[in-house]
Amino acid sequence: MRVMRVGLLTIAALCIGGCGINNIPTDDEAVKAAWGQVQNQYQRRADLVPNLVATVKGYAEHEQETLEAVTEARAKVSQMNVNADTINDPAAFKAFEQNQNALTGALSRLMVVVEKYPDLKANQNFLQLQSQLEGTENRISVARRDYIAAVQKYNTEIRTFPGRIWHAILYRDMQVRQSFEANEGAATAPVVKF
Repeated sequence: MRVMRVGLLTIAALCIGGCGINNIPTDDEAVKAAWGQVQNQYQRRADLVPNLVATVKGYAEHEQETLEAVTEARAKVSQMNVNADTINDPAAFKAFEQNQNALTGALSRLMVVVEKYPDLKANQNFLQLQSQLEGTENRISVARRDYIAAVQKYNTEIRTFPGRIWHAILYRDMQVRQSFEANEGAATAPVVKF
């Protein structure tokens, strides 16, 4: 009788363990880890900005407006209180995304300004910072892609069978996660003038 109970409990445990009950928390942790990597890469970029601005300032002092725009955008990014709960708050997530997009735009304008200064473009410090910034932008792109994939997997799990059942019974407090959207004007091709 005891052997039969142990056998039934073992079979029940295997059935429950193999039916997806752990998928939701596992996917949730993957989303959090991917979000941490997004934050890490954006922080890396924010850390590069002061050095980049200081290097450009030495060569292009009369481009003060562009330099101030970059500095202000970085300040807004740095002032945000971003943590793991940001992905649960659509308004905070949108504010985070808008501030990061503003910094991206300001840095793009700065790179256009740099084209006017051949001495600056040849400066080793600037070239190194520019290379680091380009690498960081690529890392941001990869981190965002990985985050989007993790969110898609998690959101799909809690909205489809059998995850929907487990979500309703055990994980009701876990919400649908926010994902990144394309920047305004991303669908419009840039104008190239020669």
